Amino acid sequence: MADRSMQDGDGIKTFPFPVDQSLSGVGMQVGPMGPGHTWHTDAPLERVHRIDFHVVMLFSGGPVNHMIDFAAYEVSAGDLLWIRPGQVHRFSRTAGYRGTVLTMQPGFLPRATVEATGLYRYDLPPLLRPEPDELTALHHSLAQLEREYVDTTTLPPGVHTAVLQHSLTAFLLRLADLAARSARPGPDQADTAFTRFREAVENGFATNHSVSAYADALGYSRRTLVRAVRAATGETPKGFIDKRVVLEAKRLLAHTDMPIGRVGAAVGFPDAANFSKFFHQHTDSTPAAFRAELH
Repeated sequence: MADRSMQDGDGIKTFPFPVDQSLSGVGMQVGPMGPGHTWHTDAPLERVHRIDFHVVMLFSGGPVNHMIDFAAYEVSAGDLLWIRPGQVHRFSRTAGYRGTVLTMQPGFLPRATVEATGLYRYDLPPLLRPEPDELTALHHSLAQLEREYVDTTTLPPGVHTAVLQHSLTAFLLRLADLAARSARPGPDQADTAFTRFREAVENGFATNHSVSAYADALGYSRRTLVRAVRAATGETPKGFIDKRVVLEAKRLLAHTDMPIGRVGAAVGFPDAANFSKFFHQHTDSTPAAFRAELH
């Protein structure tokens, strides 16, 4: 099969959702993990790569170590991993991946459902450890989704897709509730101001580091934005932006051969000295030292 990955400017391959592997061409897949099964035939699973779709893995075996955005997660039976579009990740070399994997193409669910299920809540932990009763409910919900997914003959295509969307929404609502309770407690984290700010930062962090600029673009006062971001994350808007910039800089330093000056420019610092100062301030390491530690 041809390599359908996209080589980003940072040299990290991004793999698109494999529509041609979905039954009836719908925007989701659900099936077993393990030898002989893969969510993407082109992806070098043991090398760092990005995906532009959602992956939820519910484990029945393990343990395995899975890297997501520079954090290593040890996952065992009964745990879940939720990987979101754009995140850099890598599978471990062990053969311990057992369970069920769900993949979903962005746009498969309506926006109201996306908001309700926190699909783009990058601040939430990717590793989830449900209690036994929660795990049982998730297993049942995912099994029902898989039954609907493989049943491509009893319903017309449009009705089949609608049933899948409803079944998927039910599973994701359970998952979102678990993820929200696994995060640090706080007020309603689905706050619209924070949601819009998070999306704006994700789209603009490479060029825009100004809280006031984001507030103006979104039509909020700076004070409103500060309250919304602090309630959702415990951070200031500036801290949230800087954290995203540092993450991207680490990705580029670790997984590409881009010169440090180009890495700085790619995250909004045309001046290499300013980038080094910023990076050191937030990591206690220079960009060169950070890169050297990983090689």
